[in-house]
Amino acid sequence: MATVPMKSEYGPTLGRLLAPRWRAASRVTRAAVSLAGVALLAMAVGLALTLQNARYSQGGAIPFSFEYRGLYRVPADPGAFVKVDARSADGALKYSYEVYPVKLPPYPASSLWGELPVWSSSYIAALSRSTRDFTLIGAGKTKITNTLLGYHVLFTTEVEGRKMYARNVVLLPERPGAREGAVIAMLTAVGASSQVKGPSEVASTGVLLRPLKTFTFG
Repeated sequence: MATVPMKSEYGPTLGRLLAPRWRAASRVTRAAVSLAGVALLAMAVGLALTLQNARYSQGGAIPFSFEYRGLYRVPADPGAFVKVDARSADGALKYSYEVYPVKLPPYPASSLWGELPVWSSSYIAALSRSTRDFTLIGAGKTKITNTLLGYHVLFTTEVEGRKMYARNVVLLPERPGAREGAVIAMLTAVGASSQVKGPSEVASTGVLLRPLKTFTFG
């Protein structure tokens, strides 16, 4: 076992103390210790990778990206770009984050916030027809970050037999007259988080906060 040079006044190193035992150990013992060291290193690397943020990037006509942690890629629903979710040990859905394309009708470049409430009426009607046990809670402008605003629709629904708080956020690139953007559809199961007590609090904390806050176009 190699040792690191050290001044004598600092005493023997751990390597020097263990060297006699290492030389006296059998070949089997040395191999077992080496394998254990490799296993510990692999565990450390795996833990580091687990703690890192995952990142999704989408190209094409509506390029965007976001980061996430504690969520896992699953097959997206029809018409969606991407979907990540989290489930409990028994497989029950707890959180879901899915991105869909959206295209607004032509509108004057300076009147986006006047157009979105009008557009949302037809969007809400479509949701009510396609969503199980749909109950509208509200809709309006929402602040995503200090520089990014969106328009969200808040409702409750039932997914896989479980009641969900739902928050769908419409985002458009920050340029005048932009019509093509994304709808971020987010779900939190009722009772999954003590800090989420209604649709307006979805993605205000927990695993859905990061992908919403880091969502960017381009």
